[in-house]
Amino acid sequence: MSTEVRTGWSKLLRPFRGAPLGWRLRLAVFVLLAATVVTVWTTNRLLTDRFTQDTRNRAELRLTLDSGNLVSELRRNAIVPQLLARDPTLISALRSSDYTLSTQRLISFVEEIGAASLMLLDSDGRSVAATDRNRLGEAHRNAPYFVDAIRSNSTIFSVIPREAGGYSFVYSRRIQGNSDILGVIVVEVDLQKFETAWARIAHAVLVTDSAGNIILSTEPQWRGLDEEAAMLRQPPLSAIQRAIRVTTDWTALPPDAYLQGEAVMRMEKRIPFRGWQMTSFTTFESVRERVNSVLALEIMGFAILLALAFYALSRRATLRMTLFQRESAELRALNTRLQREIAERERVEKTLDLAEQTLAQSSKLAALGEMSAAVSHELNQPLAAMKTYLAGARLLLRRNRPEEALASFGRIDGLIERMGAITRQLKSYARKGADAFSPVNLGEALASSLSMMEPQLRQRHVKITQILPEEPVLVNGDRMRIEQVMVNLLRNALDATKSVAEPDVEIILAAGDMAVLTVRDNGYGIDDIENLFEPFYTTKQPGDGVGLGLAISSGIVNDHGGRLTARNGQHGGAVFEMQLPILGSDGLEAAE
Repeated sequence: MSTEVRTGWSKLLRPFRGAPLGWRLRLAVFVLLAATVVTVWTTNRLLTDRFTQDTRNRAELRLTLDSGNLVSELRRNAIVPQLLARDPTLISALRSSDYTLSTQRLISFVEEIGAASLMLLDSDGRSVAATDRNRLGEAHRNAPYFVDAIRSNSTIFSVIPREAGGYSFVYSRRIQGNSDILGVIVVEVDLQKFETAWARIAHAVLVTDSAGNIILSTEPQWRGLDEEAAMLRQPPLSAIQRAIRVTTDWTALPPDAYLQGEAVMRMEKRIPFRGWQMTSFTTFESVRERVNSVLALEIMGFAILLALAFYALSRRATLRMTLFQRESAELRALNTRLQREIAERERVEKTLDLAEQTLAQSSKLAALGEMSAAVSHELNQPLAAMKTYLAGARLLLRRNRPEEALASFGRIDGLIERMGAITRQLKSYARKGADAFSPVNLGEALASSLSMMEPQLRQRHVKITQILPEEPVLVNGDRMRIEQVMVNLLRNALDATKSVAEPDVEIILAAGDMAVLTVRDNGYGIDDIENLFEPFYTTKQPGDGVGLGLAISSGIVNDHGGRLTARNGQHGGAVFEMQLPILGSDGLEAAE
């Protein structure tokens, strides 16, 4: 709104500001304000007590249900080892040491039982069958659930700390054949699902064992601590936060504890299982919301009464007819100014349309620049290889070795064909699906890519480790573009190991549901993974690259229905994975 319009409305409201107030009306307003304060304070106290007790009752009910579900899950899984210890198939497998079908049988059991995992151990504590195939062959001879089960005739329950944090809950029982001990059946109970369910409903829930240590909790950092230590694991409060805590707690009953700086009510219940105890913490947030909603209605009602009172006061200030006429004339003048402002705005909008057209033309020019940079980036690799082969051929001719020189010229001819194919790809940038896909052997494509990178590999003396399957790995795609992605990944690995004393690049080709090519280096890793595949993003020095290699490679893999990912390795370096849909037509599948 313009300055003239605001000035006109100020003149219109000026008589209301200067109207005198009678002492009776002032007293009525004061009484109304006092009644508002008393009513709000009383309502707040009564409703706070009532809603807090209601929240506490619901928390107790929820705690009873949660503890019952936990005990039911433990008791349901407790009978499983006893049943599996009598399974004739597992007993026969332990006797004959033939475990060909044991793992599949355990997998069929775990789907029916609902346990986290099942594992069959022989008499030496070695895992001979498991629903998790990665655990086959593990040694559990010193594990408590194996030692105690061998020594006992009953089912053993063990709580085992995990290396990654948290605990595993295991039932185990030995398997006997006549009088001989053949092995042990191990059943892992899935109690972590309760943590996920509790986190969606309660503010915080924890379960402690008989020693007071937290074994289940919605807060992962609490596991392994006692409750007192867990309550202390929160950031220190500043002076402002402490003041806010005092002001936010006035509407609730005295809190049982403070959790992450917020007042909570604490409820506990003993679980009839090995002295366990469940404790829940519920915030007063729902109480405040329900009380505040009622208070808001009351305040709104009093606000309406106050508005009516002020309206009655404003009626005492009468306006003269001449004032309305004068203000009407001013408003007509303001209307004329507003029409001129509207016309001016329409003119500005037309100017904006012209600016948008100019911006669109600039965007087209920018796109041409990006395309030129992409072609320059992809042509750098074959040009560098051609320069190396030409130097080698010149040296071979001087040494009177023309056959080897002709081989170098043949490689140069292949690189020239590759450069022609790269330039033809400019058409595919405008529309997808221009070239027909055909079966591509990833092993052969990898060998061709390594051949293209041979000059750089010889110059750098990089250790290349290849792990390839015996059977061919086939995908449906454009071989030249797939080789282009492989060359980009290999070149990035070489650049990442420039400052490493012993550069090492590991290439793994595997086939399962997807064909996966993994390129791992021993460099210093990736600092900014989120922006790694963005165009023109690069960590190289100026002149070494334009930051388009990974962006182009990601687009190529996406066009083939696959996915290109990157991460940092556990022991340093970067790991790039190219996943492509495997070709399984005519019964042809690659072996893992």
